[in-house]
Amino acid sequence: MKPEVFAGNSHTDHRGTLFFNNDFDATVIKRFYVIENANTQFIRAWQGHKIEQRWFSALKGSFEIKLIEVDDWESPSTNLRPYEFTLDEKKMNILHVPKGYISSIQALETGSKLLVMADYLSGEIKDEYRYDAAFFENKI
Repeated sequence: MKPEVFAGNSHTDHRGTLFFNNDFDATVIKRFYVIENANTQFIRAWQGHKIEQRWFSALKGSFEIKLIEVDDWESPSTNLRPYEFTLDEKKMNILHVPKGYISSIQALETGSKLLVMADYLSGEIKDEYRYDAAFFENKI
């Protein structure tokens, strides 16, 4: 399965702005949290899940997100090509990260906040994989 963006939208009138995403089905979501990187130079890389899925949406500011489909969890190839996405607060776009991917997350603006949704509760399964940020250095 490949990463997919569910396009959101917004509507503005005299009352303000409503942000929505009518194509996103949140039925499988069990928990959510918010990431705010320390600064725009910091890159939160590389971590992911063999079994769990994630969904990302920028609540404030914008983010560059890179995803790599892992070929071997014990010894991944270093030449894997990332998918690249930019999410921003202007629309409620939601990026689906299927199981089997690791991510790199960089805030593009100070104070950016990223909503992360997951299909497993914290501690429900042991499924977190982390690789040194330099491991895919040529891909960040």
